[in-house]
Amino acid sequence: MKPITLLLLACALCGRAEVIAQATTGKLPHVVILATGGTIAGAGESSVGTAYTAGKLPIEVLLNAVPEAKKIANISGEQIASVGSQAMHDSVWLKLAKRINELTARPDVDGIVITHGTDTEDETGFFLQLTVKTSKPVVLVGAMRSATAISADGPMNLYNGIVTAASPKSAGRGVLVCMNDRIYSAREVTKTNTTNVATFQSPNAGPLGVVYDGDVAYYHKILRKHTVETEFDISGVNTLPKVDILYGYSNMNPILVDALVKDKAQGIVIAGVGNGNLYPTVEQRIKKVTSSGIVVVRASRTGSGRVTLNAETDDKALGTVVSDDLNPQKARILLQLALLKTKDPKKIQEMFFEY
Repeated sequence: MKPITLLLLACALCGRAEVIAQATTGKLPHVVILATGGTIAGAGESSVGTAYTAGKLPIEVLLNAVPEAKKIANISGEQIASVGSQAMHDSVWLKLAKRINELTARPDVDGIVITHGTDTEDETGFFLQLTVKTSKPVVLVGAMRSATAISADGPMNLYNGIVTAASPKSAGRGVLVCMNDRIYSAREVTKTNTTNVATFQSPNAGPLGVVYDGDVAYYHKILRKHTVETEFDISGVNTLPKVDILYGYSNMNPILVDALVKDKAQGIVIAGVGNGNLYPTVEQRIKKVTSSGIVVVRASRTGSGRVTLNAETDDKALGTVVSDDLNPQKARILLQLALLKTKDPKKIQEMFFEY
């Protein structure tokens, strides 16, 4: 029996379709790692302590921790930024999205992996979900423990992210987040715990699939428009509209709304109570705000579920938009991009139901 036949048989027995593809084509897929910093690149003085400096290690050190990845992909890397993700900002988002669009337009690039801090990994992922123009896999990975900690989770997350990006099964699924052996849609995922390695969850939809032992398996797909299907083109955009978030609570002070208006916010997202509900005096202020042309989106602080249009709140009278099932931080991102296109609340509401 010929060696290639033996290899194909072995691959079939272990169920790794992507390895079969590599054997028949004679080359590994090319995956580009784009590093932005975060805990996955962090280093601390103690292997058991929680104190560390994020973004301290260069991309070469991260890749050296997972030499097995070279068996599944040809890997190259670029350092986009070196920050803790609590310091993530619009300029990095725009730089990252534009670079992904450049790389994935090349026929020799098969997938992208982004190393990122976990604090805002879900936000960056959703921004890319709406702005990258490719069906090739784009996967974000991070870590809850620094690279120098005992039982660091970064190397396995990075390896699994490369496996996911190298797999043809991941194409056309939008931007993905691969953490703790699970694959999530960037639209649905959020961080739910301050320190636990299982912090990333999708409360409304669950994971899309899993990655285990060098293979991926998908069980669901996202139906909302993403990547090549969106109307958002940031190729010529250098700044994003100013949109801020207010957190709702009992006896909320309406002067907070005035502060954002004075600071020239173009849009406001309110993380309302329950079904995105507003404190009465805040609701009165919001009606004046929307009348002045500032777009206001009602989201919910609850962490899951959808905010319903004209349910407990009269959105038609208030001139407000509802976030549907997007949490406040993701509603902010969609509103930023929507304001690049229009200030019409009706059209923006359509976008929230579409994306």
